[in-house]
Amino acid sequence: MKKTLWSCLLSISLLPAGAQEVIYPAKEFKGKTFITNGTIHVGNGTVIENGTVVISNGKITSVGTGAGSPGSDARVIDAKGKHVYPGLILANTDIGLKEIANGVRASNDYTELGEFNSNIRAITAYNTDSRVMAVLRSNGILLASVAPQGGSVSGSSTIVQLDAWNWEDAAYQMDAGMHITLPSFISRGGGRRFAGFPGFPGAGGADAGKSTLEKVEEIKSFFRQAKAYIQEPVHSNVNLKLEAMRLLIEKKQKLFVHGDQIKQMLIAIDFAKEFGVDVVIVGGSESFQIADLLKANNISVILDQCLNLPATEDDDIDQPFKTPAALQKAGVLYCISDDDANTRYRNLSYNAGIAATFGLTKEEALSAITLNAAKILGVEGKTGSIEVGKDANIVVSEGDLLDMKSSTVTDALIQGRQINLDNKQKQLYERYKYKYSLK
Repeated sequence: MKKTLWSCLLSISLLPAGAQEVIYPAKEFKGKTFITNGTIHVGNGTVIENGTVVISNGKITSVGTGAGSPGSDARVIDAKGKHVYPGLILANTDIGLKEIANGVRASNDYTELGEFNSNIRAITAYNTDSRVMAVLRSNGILLASVAPQGGSVSGSSTIVQLDAWNWEDAAYQMDAGMHITLPSFISRGGGRRFAGFPGFPGAGGADAGKSTLEKVEEIKSFFRQAKAYIQEPVHSNVNLKLEAMRLLIEKKQKLFVHGDQIKQMLIAIDFAKEFGVDVVIVGGSESFQIADLLKANNISVILDQCLNLPATEDDDIDQPFKTPAALQKAGVLYCISDDDANTRYRNLSYNAGIAATFGLTKEEALSAITLNAAKILGVEGKTGSIEVGKDANIVVSEGDLLDMKSSTVTDALIQGRQINLDNKQKQLYERYKYKYSLK
């Protein structure tokens, strides 16, 4: 019995060498890093052949073909025959808030009860130990905007970097946006049984439209109360929900309006005009129909998914693939995200890749998941492209990063730290190669 117990303990002691629990966040790197001999995709449309990126203390200090030779104390990443990209940005997600979507309630903390939850901050529930993070990193996704859900006013999102010990370390831009969800204007029928559910505002078309507009007016009323409250010099009592709107009312925060329908987007434009806030549409599957209007009103769009079916039966079967090109042509600032809970958002680059075969160039598609996303989230001064002065959030890939068949991420850096690209799937692959003597 003692011998068996000792054998078990010994086996357990050897397990960490192949367990995800030892995928530690990378330590800060002091010194210079040279990424040499690679094809550099800057993120703004520029491509530099056989270029070098020089990084010092986490910041990009040089990009080009004449960066000089690294010293003996420099860290060198040879990217010969490879492609160098800005780190990909997931512009709207519940990563770190939702681990197992269906059936394991204890692993989810992405939604809140109640209609007006402006005081909710997604970052305080963010779980840096999520096993999904490692999969995203190994697919080139290094930053994400984590947003709460639930109710009409859901709360504030925070931009995080995906290699951290805790949420304080992860926070890249705190409370970057306030999120609201507009009710649907489409009545699905079903009578009273479905009343109150998203997409089922009522039983009848006329009543549904009326109840939807009433719900919109309730949201506007909440915004007007918040504006009046913020303008008061002194408060006899602090209202946490109204106080949480201060950053938005003072234009230090963007308003992210979740909706796909044209009528929802028209209401979003109305919010921008009445409250003087910067508005971003999240979803926007019908945005191609009013692209010129969105451009005229300076409204940005986060497209949730390109690898998707059309929104209505009247749309072209490939409309989700073509929508990015329509927005690009109209001059709308847009980005591509991935909200597929089944693949857990790892297919972000392939969403952009499909758009690159339906009207976008490869560099435009890359910008849609890097620099454009950074602009929409308000962090383009720090990330989104490989330019001097920005954080070294960089991905090195064998093959085209946007191509599902050829892309393999070999190296990645977040703020100059070379991160671990291992994950559970890679470990299982190696485990069974060993079992069947395939190594």
